[in-house]
Amino acid sequence: MRRIHIDRLLVGPYIALGGLVGCGGAPGPVIPLGATPAPVAEAVAWTAAGRMEPPVLHRFRWLYRDRAQSLGGRGSARIATGDSLRFDISGPLGSGRGAAFVAGDSAVWAEPEEDVRKLVPNYPLLWAMLGVARMPSAVTEAARYEDAKLTAWRLVSGADTVEFARLAGPPLRLVAEVRQAGERIGRVETVFAEDGTLKSSRLDIPRAPARLDLTYVSSGRTQPFAPDIWLRPEP
Repeated sequence: MRRIHIDRLLVGPYIALGGLVGCGGAPGPVIPLGATPAPVAEAVAWTAAGRMEPPVLHRFRWLYRDRAQSLGGRGSARIATGDSLRFDISGPLGSGRGAAFVAGDSAVWAEPEEDVRKLVPNYPLLWAMLGVARMPSAVTEAARYEDAKLTAWRLVSGADTVEFARLAGPPLRLVAEVRQAGERIGRVETVFAEDGTLKSSRLDIPRAPARLDLTYVSSGRTQPFAPDIWLRPEP
């Protein structure tokens, strides 16, 4: 009989991942049935509302799991005006560093690019993990659903779709799902604390399958950032 040994420190993550890779079923829809067409301008106003005024600094612990590995460490996200975002992660004792400078929904640079892309395959999903429902570019259609506890939007850009839902709670939650050419790229659920700061966020990546969890240590406004944080780090 073949025997497989799993490090005791990884038993918890592997059991949790079993729920992700074993069930096989897709989660329920972000936007319920009954959504109706709405002006794109109203979607722009909705996505802009509720943002924390920059500059903002978030610090978090992160845990990434897929079929092959479980990795974790600490990280930070700095948000400045103009939808500029600096995202940094590192493993235990500073190992496994990665960083990205994101402008809007695309990367200006990422280092190392392959590792950053593995953690976050889509930058609108990264914004959602930071509590921001960012309006996609070139939206041609919008649909809205609203009731006493939920406001949800479907935003269509050609063959791509982004859906957002804000649930009143408690706790207040932001859910986002991105599809490209009909394929589900990922789904985010971000939870806010009572004071409106970030508490936790989870990204599920069905293609891998994989999961990224962020647990926020601190979250709030800060002093303006030094200009050199936007420079690509040395390899």
